[in-house]
Amino acid sequence: MEATLTLPNVVAPRTAINPWFIAGTVMLATFMEVLDTSVANVALPHIAGNMSASVDEATWVLTAYLVANAIVLPLSGWFSSLFGRTRFYMACVAVFTVSSLLCGIAPSLPLLIVFRILQGLGGGALQPISQAILVESFPREKQGVATAFYGMGVVVAPVIGPTLGGWMTDNFSWRWIFLINIPFGILSILLTTMLIKDPPDFIRKSFKTGLKLDYIGLGLLATGLAALEILLDEGQRDDWFSSHMIVAAAVIAAVALVGVVVWELRQADPVVDFRILKNRSFTVAAVTMYAVGFILYGSTALLPIFLQTMLGYTALLSGLVLSPGGVAMMIGFAIVGRILGRIQPRTLIVFGLLVSALGTYQMSGFNLNVDFNTAMWARTLQAFGLAFLFVPINVAAFASMPREKLGYATGLMNLFRNVGGSAGIAFITTMMARRSQFHQSTLVGHVTPLDPAYGDMLAGTTSTLVGQGASAADAAGQAQGMLYGLVQRQAAMMAVTDTFFVLALIFLAMVPLAFLIKRSAPPTGPIHVD
Repeated sequence: MEATLTLPNVVAPRTAINPWFIAGTVMLATFMEVLDTSVANVALPHIAGNMSASVDEATWVLTAYLVANAIVLPLSGWFSSLFGRTRFYMACVAVFTVSSLLCGIAPSLPLLIVFRILQGLGGGALQPISQAILVESFPREKQGVATAFYGMGVVVAPVIGPTLGGWMTDNFSWRWIFLINIPFGILSILLTTMLIKDPPDFIRKSFKTGLKLDYIGLGLLATGLAALEILLDEGQRDDWFSSHMIVAAAVIAAVALVGVVVWELRQADPVVDFRILKNRSFTVAAVTMYAVGFILYGSTALLPIFLQTMLGYTALLSGLVLSPGGVAMMIGFAIVGRILGRIQPRTLIVFGLLVSALGTYQMSGFNLNVDFNTAMWARTLQAFGLAFLFVPINVAAFASMPREKLGYATGLMNLFRNVGGSAGIAFITTMMARRSQFHQSTLVGHVTPLDPAYGDMLAGTTSTLVGQGASAADAAGQAQGMLYGLVQRQAAMMAVTDTFFVLALIFLAMVPLAFLIKRSAPPTGPIHVD
């Protein structure tokens, strides 16, 4: 007989506060934080120009945030137990808001990078703590719908981030992509003060009661994650392991991350409890979430690049291609919230993987003549499938997790997704560069005077240019340049389709893994929205 899981009976304290107000409060800060992981991407050229720096130097604005964010994510459970979950949450929102102000008024690039590190440290814990608060605020039968509502903020934010950032940068200033956080941060703190309290049975630890700060574990974790993020973000730019810096980052990341796992497993009060990875369903769900982050962030970065650089779309028009995907996610989340109590999470995960794989595979059929509707519907189908992954993965992950481990579990789950996202972006940049070179070298082999098709095209283009008034010699040179540019565009296009095809295969490869998740017992009541 197949083993089953019984979901923990996590029920909110009976207060007069509607838990949906709590859900809206925690989603506000989470949406703001996740948005900042992608909103600055399109503003990098403007930041570099304004700060008298190169674009490569300006990319540290992104890398610094991701490094700090990754370091704090798995530590959220430990800090929550030390300071109290609500108090730590409010402190994180305050740090994030103040650092957003500092980023918006930063006079130089080095200071902007420092303030982005502070912003990442403040924002890193918001996602896992929000999830823990959300789970504890709803009775068991409503947790699926609540998680779906929360998921809209986490998954939709990276989709609209580049479009919003581009619009504010073009119409106002790049500084407003940070300053816009201030009113939302203040509102979040006020709502949290009024609505959210730690549950009565929350156990808070302190140094007076024997809690010790694990300096070695904390140092190894921070060093390993920082080196890993630098490796992923700077690898392609520095030609990977041909760079001494990348080799050093890889060695440091490997030694530190292996070391922190070994060290933490021996500690009574670890800063990160890796023992929860013994739970098979949690580990499988975490790996699946890594793949979701890998493809979500990777494809979200690749599609606008393709639309803007190869098809000539504006930032706003490429955003309109992605935006219906956000609507599809919201619809999918609503459906999942209603059927999760009747259908096994792993069944929904398999369905989501197959639908997302189909949408991504359709993208692998794009060409330089693809129209707006074709691109939009492929993205919408992929996004609809993603909605059937986020909520069931989290439900499967936390199904048999003890309440006292919930903070550690949510931190690790979000870490898997974020590291997956960084790896996905690194993968698509590397794949695009390498496959473009491969296809260009192949296509150039046909661009010779001995190839009849090339000869005809060259002669026709030369004749057209001569007819427009160019001399025969100039026309011949211009024609060759135009045809070489066409070869480069076609090679880049083929690299895009290769990348989308591999991403689709990754989705399919995760399907067998989903069946390793144990079946879960149904909730005690129907899932519905009041």
